[in-house]
This record gives sequence, C-alpha cells and structure tokens, in this order.
Amino acid sequence: MSQHTTPIDVVAYCRVSSQGQGESGLGLEAQREYINRAATQNNWNIVGEFVDVVSGKLAIEDRPEGAKALALCKQAKAKLIVAKLDRLSRSVHHIARLLDEAMDFKVATMPQADKFQLHLFAALAEQERSFIASRTKEALAALKARSIAGDQQAQQKVARRTEALEKGRTDANRAKANEAIQERVNSFSESVRDPIDLCILKGARTLQQVADCLNGKGITTCRGGKWSPTQVSRVMQNLALTLPSKGDAL
Repeated sequence: MSQHTTPIDVVAYCRVSSQGQGESGLGLEAQREYINRAATQNNWNIVGEFVDVVSGKLAIEDRPEGAKALALCKQAKAKLIVAKLDRLSRSVHHIARLLDEAMDFKVATMPQADKFQLHLFAALAEQERSFIASRTKEALAALKARSIAGDQQAQQKVARRTEALEKGRTDANRAKANEAIQERVNSFSESVRDPIDLCILKGARTLQQVADCLNGKGITTCRGGKWSPTQVSRVMQNLALTLPSKGDAL
C-alpha cells in the first residue's frame, strides 16, 4: 500500500562501472527494477532518468549525467533516487558531503532510511570492502600454507601462480601482479552483483536457482562458461551476499 496520498516527484539515477555493462544493460536492468518497484510502493512519480557509465569513485556532481540529474532535482524540486547506495557513491566522504549539503535523496532498497542510517550504511559498506580485501589476502596465505603442508591440489595452484608471476619480475612487480589479479576478480564480481540481486529479487532462493537465472539471462562466468551453484556461492561470498531464508517475503 502507498505510504503517501500525494505523489512525490523523484529523478531516477543509475550508474554502471563499465561500457560493457552499460551496453548490455545487465546492471541497468536490476537498478531499474529496484527503482520502479520502490516508486510504485511509495507513490513516487519518476520525472526523469539519467544513466552514467563511470567509476563510483567519481563524485556524482562530476559525472556527466549525474550533474544533469542534480540539476533536474533542483529545477523540479524533486528527490534523487538510486537503486542502491553504492550507485550514488562508494565513498563515505561523498555520501556525508551530500547529506551535509542537505541533498535529499532516496535509496530504493531502503526507502525509509533517514540521513543517519544512510551514513551508517555507507560506512559499513566501505568497511565490508576492506574486509573482502583482507579475506582475499588470508585466502592466498591459506593456500600457500596448504601447499607447504603437502596438499597436492594447493601445490599445483601455487606452482601455476608462481610460474606466471616469477618470470623476470621483482618482488614489487609480483605484489602488483597479485593485486591486479584480485582487482580483476573483484571487478568481475561487482559486474554481476546487480544481476544476482535481480535473480534473488525475482524469487531465486537456492544457489542452483540463481545459477539457472544467470544462465537464462546469457550471463557467463569470468571464464565465459555456464554458472554452477559452486561458482555462484564463491561470487556471492566475495560480495558478502546471502540468500533470503525460506520465510522471507518476495
């Protein structure tokens, strides 16, 4: 049921990080689904939509379409609406500055959140990204430990990684190579965050159902193959995503 008798004008803003996502619409589909659903449930009237294909590190006012969205908000006296907080910015500093400047915005996945809660969620999200980086380093250390202990599978993985990284490279370059590998893993995981969220939003309640949903959309794994429950689990763990319990409402 609508929570407002009078519609509130909102300007929809979506952001994807790469041209590939922008062209395929994989990220945009989920964001629009969130925004349209929230608008219907809260009696929000969408008066415009803007889409940027830029990094979340760039402040919204410095993005081509973001600047236009803010201008329309001011002109139409409307509120900005984003699907998720990280579409607005991944920086706690940027979020805090917008809140301090009395920028009125809504987040579709938490439409009733107040300024304090939005600031808190932004801080927690930034901390979680830091935890993910730490867990990755710990996982690499654990792989090396298993290799030393005699685990043949771990030894093979370490050998392949060592062979690829140690050909004429300095310690500094090897460290950069490891960082580049992890950055690619994280980048791919982020590229499928919205499609996974959308699959769950539309009713997927098991890893197999999420895998079937992604395969049905033609979304491939990082190696271009079909998704399996194990692969879905790894990516969801990297993104700190969880499946709803059976009792949760759709």
